[in-house]
Amino acid sequence: MVVAIALILLVDFSVIFHLLSPWYLTPIASNWSSIDNTISLTFWVTGSVFVAVNLFMAYCVVRYRHRKGMRAEYEPENKKLEAWLVGLTAVGIAGLLAPGLLVYAKIVTVPEDAAVFEVVARQWHWAYRFPGRDGVLGTVDARFVSDKNPFGMNPDDLLGRDDVLVASPEVHLPIGTPVKALLRSIDVLHDFAVPQFRVKMDLVPGMVTRTWFTPTRAGKFDLLCEQLCGIGHYVMRGKVVVEEDDAFQKWLSGYPTFAQSMAQAAGDAEAGKPLFAVCAACHGAQAEGNIAMHAPKLSGQGDWYLIRQLNNFRHGARGAHDKDFYGKQMAPMAATLTDDAAVNNVVAYIKTLPENPAPVTLKDNATDGRSIYVTCAACHGSNGRGIQAMNAPRLSGMSDWYMVTQLKNFKQGIRGGHANDRYGPQMASMAAMLTDDQATNRVVAYINTIR
Repeated sequence: MVVAIALILLVDFSVIFHLLSPWYLTPIASNWSSIDNTISLTFWVTGSVFVAVNLFMAYCVVRYRHRKGMRAEYEPENKKLEAWLVGLTAVGIAGLLAPGLLVYAKIVTVPEDAAVFEVVARQWHWAYRFPGRDGVLGTVDARFVSDKNPFGMNPDDLLGRDDVLVASPEVHLPIGTPVKALLRSIDVLHDFAVPQFRVKMDLVPGMVTRTWFTPTRAGKFDLLCEQLCGIGHYVMRGKVVVEEDDAFQKWLSGYPTFAQSMAQAAGDAEAGKPLFAVCAACHGAQAEGNIAMHAPKLSGQGDWYLIRQLNNFRHGARGAHDKDFYGKQMAPMAATLTDDAAVNNVVAYIKTLPENPAPVTLKDNATDGRSIYVTCAACHGSNGRGIQAMNAPRLSGMSDWYMVTQLKNFKQGIRGGHANDRYGPQMASMAAMLTDDQATNRVVAYINTIR
């Protein structure tokens, strides 16, 4: 009798928990309400079977319990019972499979008028490509992938010259327009998933997969990678912004075409030398850094990273936080570089300066820091030289006191929280693994040893 009561209580608790649970599907923001309906039907079918089976078990425990003087009868088969079981099971399976097959048929049938864009994934970032005025995406190939051509665009394909390249984890889409997403991975298996859209698809290295949907609600939605793609899997996040077509076109026009990105002139070191005079006042004549001015070493740092950070300061993505005291000092200095050409020129000059390692100012247990650095090495490289494809700057030979300060800034939300800081939030999540100041000091102490 105790077992029967336990089974009945299990059913009651499960049903009540399901009805009162706050964990329901997020509000849908696409045309795939049929997926929600299929999930609901699955809950009804499996829930009904769960209730029926457990109540039947409770009935059997009571009805056929041991009683003195009663003896069980042996019945090797019951065709009537078997027919009922086969029939009910067939109906249940059909109820589970048939709706899913119908929905899947719609998923693989892309509307002819769907707009096309490409999603490119790599550890641990998202990027996007849109067709230009010709409405056709150019061809790509893995052999063309490089730091200067991260999308792997075919330089000989004229159809790809006007493709718009969005090197950002945030993508915008027009509301009410069917879109087909072509999914491509540069390295390992990833997965494109926006919970509010209800559809998701793997990005498989060596092939192009696809999915489609129609955004039906304006807003900003989280894009997640739902495949375990490596040590930084949990920070591989992006944003999908759904907005009116006018706003979408304005956003898209802010990114370069492939032809424009290839035509960007290299910085002029001679033109950058007089511009560096402002920088030298704090960072030193050789860009060697000055701890008294809280100015880090710049020489030897990747030019792409210096350009990005200078633009972040210029446009307010860095140096805007109330507690970022030294960032606030740097922002007006960066503002003296009036345009992109000036930024490129001053960075070109910095690139000509000697790469002498910064002096070591931090003393701590580097041995313990080595195990911590394993996570950092996934992006910054085992030699700490930085990897542009990972958007990870050089660490080895750079100012150790500055690294300590910035790691603390990331942990405390002083840096990496601005909406226009594309890669800062990812670093803020990674810095959170440093549980205390001691861990921060030790990992930087180890970085000092890998000169």
